[in-house]
Amino acid sequence: MPVAIITGASKGLGRALAEALAERGWDLVLDARTAGVLQETAAALAKYGTRVEALPGDVTDGAHRAGLVAAARELGGVDLLVNNASALGAEPLVRLDALALDGLRRALEVNVVAPLGLIQEALPLLRESPAGAVIDVSSDAAAEAYETWGGYGASKAALDHLSAVLGEEEPGLRVWAVDPGDMGTDLYAAAVPDDEDRRPEPARVVPAFLRLIDRRPASGRFGAPALLEQR
Repeated sequence: MPVAIITGASKGLGRALAEALAERGWDLVLDARTAGVLQETAAALAKYGTRVEALPGDVTDGAHRAGLVAAARELGGVDLLVNNASALGAEPLVRLDALALDGLRRALEVNVVAPLGLIQEALPLLRESPAGAVIDVSSDAAAEAYETWGGYGASKAALDHLSAVLGEEEPGLRVWAVDPGDMGTDLYAAAVPDDEDRRPEPARVVPAFLRLIDRRPASGRFGAPALLEQR
């Protein structure tokens, strides 16, 4: 069966995508920082009968990234790598004149450096896969200027560019940067805790990701809402 590594997989979009892939028969290697919640997610996915390896840890830790890839190798390889783990840089978000530089460094480490490190670790196995693919979860804040979203948006813009270059350098793979659009997640609640507007559940955008995996368009940047409108 195909094998996917998904970071930030205990809740939100990561968990919703993991469940959709498990339902399709994928074997999974899941990462998150909170061990208890991650184990609960892995246990819930067991009903689909696929193999699920749950490795708690921080994606900025090189040894942890190596462990994720080693676990995937034991399952048979890496067909899909989803860089979904993200850090805001400040919770709640603040204007750039108040953004702590250590917070910005954390956002860059989690959102840019760690994904590249995991890609580098997984590349030999991705190249061996007949349908190797990387999904880097982006944001509309990477392309649009929103007050207080400067640090996070800058990190996601860097991830977008990294994805684009990787797509050029690895023509045998598919590399997709995906803006999932508005979602009701813990990350958004931490970013803007005073926003009481209801937002779509992450599961509602998962079909957009599945469409990419099924159709395998050329590497590039995609918006989930546009993918969902396609027929």
